[in-house]
Amino acid sequence: MSTVRESVEVEVPLHTAYNQWTQFTEFPRFMEGVDQVTQVDDRHNHWSTSIAGVRREFDTEIVDQLPDERIAWRTTSGDVRQQGLVTFKRLDESHTEVNLALVFEPTGVAEKAADMTGVLDRRIKGDLHRFKDFIERRGQEDGAWRGRIGPA
Repeated sequence: MSTVRESVEVEVPLHTAYNQWTQFTEFPRFMEGVDQVTQVDDRHNHWSTSIAGVRREFDTEIVDQLPDERIAWRTTSGDVRQQGLVTFKRLDESHTEVNLALVFEPTGVAEKAADMTGVLDRRIKGDLHRFKDFIERRGQEDGAWRGRIGPA
């Protein structure tokens, strides 16, 4: 298992950053290699990705979600094994720190090589910076889901 931790400061209020992150179907707009995210229900998403020429589909389940604080998930099907946590910290009225921790098991030669050479770390860092650019350019969220999901 490998772990990646990255953070970025965004120049939007806490609720704006959090609300936008709950719009999973918008992830392909700032996450490299994510082709489509389909929100099945409040707790489940289906992902289609293309990374290093490898196409994968998998499902995730949100296991903990507390508005303006955190979203935790894990994969439930497919050949991708990961769990993650994104947290949001208010810095002041118009700045928020977004922290992402991802634990994953690289499979296949290409993923193992990408993990060992730091490509995955750089990709996740790039995704967070693209999120920063995306939300700062917009200045407001596309939508929001403010529900609470507790550990099962």
